[in-house]
Amino acid sequence: MLPVLSDVVRYARSLTRDAARTDDLVQETYLQALRGWHTFHVGADPKRWLLAICHHTFLRHEREASRFVDTPDDDPELESLATAQAHYQAERDGVLHSLELIDLGPALDQAVGALPAHYRSVIVLVDVDGRSYEEAAAVLDVAIGTIRSRLFRARRLLQDCLFEYARDAGFRGPESRLIGDTDPTSGR
Repeated sequence: MLPVLSDVVRYARSLTRDAARTDDLVQETYLQALRGWHTFHVGADPKRWLLAICHHTFLRHEREASRFVDTPDDDPELESLATAQAHYQAERDGVLHSLELIDLGPALDQAVGALPAHYRSVIVLVDVDGRSYEEAAAVLDVAIGTIRSRLFRARRLLQDCLFEYARDAGFRGPESRLIGDTDPTSGR
């Protein structure tokens, strides 16, 4: 189980976003793995097993601390129409062009860190670690449909954060106006 320690640490860091809490979570994960060693099946993927333990341990701690906040499933701002509108607005304002010109690493790291834990864990497993939906569902112990739904919403929230980052940075679009400025020809 030690060869996958760095993977468990990275996953724990993505969940906690705090060095001390990461250390505690990794320690608790390995302690839980030791206690539940009899449940590990020879030939199974130890990384997946440990990531699942890490995830469940994190969620248990979050529930105990009453910090786990679930976004309602029927939030209209997170649905497809809102996504399309945000993309269209960003394209019209030149934000998409500006995003290609800036280093998004710090903004992306901050945006991922600001996501609720249940969205952040899906983003990390699928988009960062490259796990399949099925593998992520097994690690998180949820249905594949839940993975897809959370991944869609997480990506939508990240999109909004990155567009806002470009606007706040004051990048100019192709029309040489500040992003977010009103269009002088439309009277708005």
